[in-house]
Amino acid sequence: MKQALSKGMVLVTIILMDILTGMEFDLFVPSFPELQGHFSLSAFWVEALLSVNFAGYFLSLFFVGGLADHYGRKPIILIGLATFIIGSIACLWSPSYGVMLGGRFFQGAGIAAPAILSFLIIADAYPLKKQQSLFAILNGLFNISAGVAPVLGSYITLYFHWQGNFTTLLLLGLLAFIMTFFFIPAHKLPVQKEPFLLRGYTSLFKSKPLMLLMVFFIFNFVPYWVFVGMSPLLYMEGLRVSLAHFGYYQGVLAFVFALGSLIFGLIVARYDQKKMLSVSNKIFIVGFISIGLITITDSSNPLYITLAFLPFIIGQIAPGTILYPLCLGLVPQAKGRINAVLQGGRLVFSALCLQIAGYFYEGSFQNIGIIIAVFILFTIITLFFVIKNREIVELPRV
Repeated sequence: MKQALSKGMVLVTIILMDILTGMEFDLFVPSFPELQGHFSLSAFWVEALLSVNFAGYFLSLFFVGGLADHYGRKPIILIGLATFIIGSIACLWSPSYGVMLGGRFFQGAGIAAPAILSFLIIADAYPLKKQQSLFAILNGLFNISAGVAPVLGSYITLYFHWQGNFTTLLLLGLLAFIMTFFFIPAHKLPVQKEPFLLRGYTSLFKSKPLMLLMVFFIFNFVPYWVFVGMSPLLYMEGLRVSLAHFGYYQGVLAFVFALGSLIFGLIVARYDQKKMLSVSNKIFIVGFISIGLITITDSSNPLYITLAFLPFIIGQIAPGTILYPLCLGLVPQAKGRINAVLQGGRLVFSALCLQIAGYFYEGSFQNIGIIIAVFILFTIITLFFVIKNREIVELPRV
């Protein structure tokens, strides 16, 4: 009974870390127009609040992954959450745009630890099939929080302005820190520890299946974050969607993904996973066509744009659930570093594409749609090669 309660509190704490991670990126996004007016910013500089956050996350990742493999998960998560709390305080009481940029950097640097290490606590304790099931459920809960975030952020901004969103993040960070301190167990370290400096990462690049999976996940990540990062300016300024309604357009995408992930987590062990990946790639093709049509016609209807992006979101469910645990398991003693390289690559490409989208943004979806369509095409091509790679799809699933 006591052991079951202990395991339950570990899962609750991991869920809280996932909720914080999901909300850290999305909760304050509805504040973009208000922040743009408050600090007199261009579209490029308001997007920098996301990009500098990604930069902090990216720089932190390589230290987090190596240190976690060397010293354990719990102390690194606590240091990360403390850094996130400091960044949240800086954002909340920022007297200038420069201070807010610094706060966003520290938020990104701090959130990296719970973001990439929370699932590793599961990966360390469960076999692959159970990992896939739990990951799908946790991914669903993460995306429920990501779906709630823009809706919640819209109303918090409406009644408490942009400061209210950073207050919410600060309180969640404090709660996650306290629960991690009391409920996350110490990680059993290997007898021979891997070096946590840069040379500890070089061996990862020798595995071709690992590199293929990483490239797929990077390409698969970019379209969603370009959409999320640019939609506040596009929908509220370009398409005249009200602040009160904006969150629903963005939130529905996360809710569809969340519901699909929760259902998929219950059935993933019952069906042929290679066939499920093939079906997902066909859904990606539908998503590429629908985004292409909306881009070519330069639609100004927010509902049509959102619906056009839905097939891509649905297509992401099976590959993420099936392939992510396989990716971590390719080099079992280096799970932290694998996740660090994977998340770092995703964020570099996303930050770069966001800045490009912000630079070329002209008040319509067309330029945004071109970037999204290109990366959906890259996703289709790389998933095709993943499915054909026997070293990946025929790994034992014990």
